[in-house]
Amino acid sequence: MADDVPESTRREERSDHSPWNWLLVLPLIATLFPPLFNRVSPALAGIPFFYWYQLAAIGIGVACTLIVYRVTRR
Repeated sequence: MADDVPESTRREERSDHSPWNWLLVLPLIATLFPPLFNRVSPALAGIPFFYWYQLAAIGIGVACTLIVYRVTRR
């Protein structure tokens, strides 16, 4: 049946099975495990740990996404 479709209209099969995709789980785990960040000290510039940890998690998520994108793009 695949031979019935002209070659110019065939889609390339996606490959979402890269091991690099597992790196995207890191920020998820870092923010879904409250005992890791549910505390006030140490404070950084007067900001309690909970808040700057959450801000750092955003940066970690962006970095992981960027790495996975760059490594797995064609």
